[in-house]
Amino acid sequence: MTRQLTLGAVLVAGACSMTLAAYQQPAAPRVVEVEKVKDNLYMMKGGGGNSAVFIGATGVTVVDTKNPGWGQPLLDKIKSVTDKPVVRIINTHTHGDHVSGNVEFPASVEIVVQEVTKANMEAMRPVTGLAAPPPGPSIFQQNNGRGLPTKTFKDKMTLGSGAEQIDLYHFGAAHTGGDAFVVFTALRTMHTGDAFHTRDLPIMDKNNGGSGVAYSGTLASAAQVANIDTLINGHNPTTTTPADMRTQSAFIGEFVKFVQDAKKAGRSVDDVVKTWATPAKYAGYAKPNPDRVRSDAQVIWDETR
Repeated sequence: MTRQLTLGAVLVAGACSMTLAAYQQPAAPRVVEVEKVKDNLYMMKGGGGNSAVFIGATGVTVVDTKNPGWGQPLLDKIKSVTDKPVVRIINTHTHGDHVSGNVEFPASVEIVVQEVTKANMEAMRPVTGLAAPPPGPSIFQQNNGRGLPTKTFKDKMTLGSGAEQIDLYHFGAAHTGGDAFVVFTALRTMHTGDAFHTRDLPIMDKNNGGSGVAYSGTLASAAQVANIDTLINGHNPTTTTPADMRTQSAFIGEFVKFVQDAKKAGRSVDDVVKTWATPAKYAGYAKPNPDRVRSDAQVIWDETR
């Protein structure tokens, strides 16, 4: 009996040790990868959406700041390419994997967004088609409003001049209702945010003003901005081109027509999910995710009368 009790105690102690060890495992390091795009312009990947880091004469402009807890790793990586301070953040849209790092930047940093995005960031509503965040205050509410926008624009805004000019454009609803396209004019480079996130069906975030029906046209307008040869996408690991964005616009347009034709024919969203396949001409595009197909189809379905 004593031997059994002793053995049992050893086993319990071992199990407790394993459980404690599991809790004591160090968190995975938050690694931001850096890629030079052009002189004074870097794409910084990992921890959410791709960030752009543009080094000016007196300070740094950062486009998008990643998930919660990734603001400081991003700042640390910026220090590896310049000793100049961050003076401005531009957020392309409201989603947490692009704006949450704002709260970890100095309070003096200017934060610029499209005016719809300002309202969206103040509300931080759930993203259409994704699991709702846990209930409770948003990251901005937790930080007493720190990280919220300090400057907005409606359709276009120009910041700086000459080699440091940055043009901000809004062409209408797409991924959200406030998508900003950020152009580093002298470098012929545009950050598209998640309006063109990668080669796939995008999230059409109706809860934050996004639109399926308007999406293709919004991208087509962005692709017409003159003197651009390089795009930094919201999540694509490599840069793309305006021709790629025109292809994405056409791809989304075909999906919208497929859904609308299904509705006109008396079919259902379930039928769309079962029958949609990425056309073969879109080489390199992701295999359809049924959940994304369903979510996007429902947005388009509800917009189509």
